[in-house]
Amino acid sequence: MIRVLVADDQELVRTGFRVILEAEGDIEVVAEASNGAEAVRLAALVEPAVVLMDIRMPELDGLAATEQILRRPDPPTVVVLTTFDQNEYVYRALRAGAAGFLLKDAPSSRLIAAVRAATTGDSLIEPTITRRLVERFSEPSTPPGVPDRLVALTDRELDVLRLMARGLSNAEIAAELVVAETTVKTHVARVLTKLDVRDRVQAVVLAYETGFVRHSGT
Repeated sequence: MIRVLVADDQELVRTGFRVILEAEGDIEVVAEASNGAEAVRLAALVEPAVVLMDIRMPELDGLAATEQILRRPDPPTVVVLTTFDQNEYVYRALRAGAAGFLLKDAPSSRLIAAVRAATTGDSLIEPTITRRLVERFSEPSTPPGVPDRLVALTDRELDVLRLMARGLSNAEIAAELVVAETTVKTHVARVLTKLDVRDRVQAVVLAYETGFVRHSGT
């Protein structure tokens, strides 16, 4: 059973997420928080596997709450809930360690997929938002070729990174490259190790920051 904490200051949003998630047989909403301070307290108390974290909340915002939660030993995975007008906050949340982000108006299937992916390290990434975030708040390098930060990657690992940046899951990458999903998982693990990043979200952010995705045509 996947244990989820929903943190959002709007009761209707929390209720909606609970209804959607608990309709699945393998997901349980174990607690709801109406502000960041409550989210930090409940994360320690109920020990969820996943925290769905809104950004703009009273008392303590979602960014500060994310930072506090992720400083704890063996923390849960944090998925940020956002709207398009919160770009800067989401970018900072990712840099603070959030494992992914999801549009609040995304279809229910995306919400469910994000929660399940967060428990496996195969975080769901909204590629259009990733692109907007990095293009607005970073300064990508412009020279052609493979950026210095990525030269340790093999050609196949670079292919996998490009597809990760498009928001594809391991299964979708496997279909695109016509290889086994286990092979993709191995490539992803090697990419993360070689780039010295915590998860695939940080790898994608790095791909945009270095300009690799942009000048590779994706």
